[in-house]
Amino acid sequence: MESLIDRITIDPQICNGKPVVRGMRITVKTVLDFLAAGETIENLLKAYPYLQREDIYACIHYASLAVDMDKAIFKISA
Repeated sequence: MESLIDRITIDPQICNGKPVVRGMRITVKTVLDFLAAGETIENLLKAYPYLQREDIYACIHYASLAVDMDKAIFKISA
């Protein structure tokens, strides 16, 4: 059984090595930005018919893992 995180790939040749969904040219950040702006999963699936519901869940899971890392990956200015 494929885990959600396996749906997220990183390839230097695709979107400058940013995390993307299943090797396609839609970044995790793009999906998360739409969700953060209030877009629904259903509307995302209509707008991007090649996405699957599990792809969106994988993006959320990826973000969850990123913020749970032992070391900060973002520089925060005070």
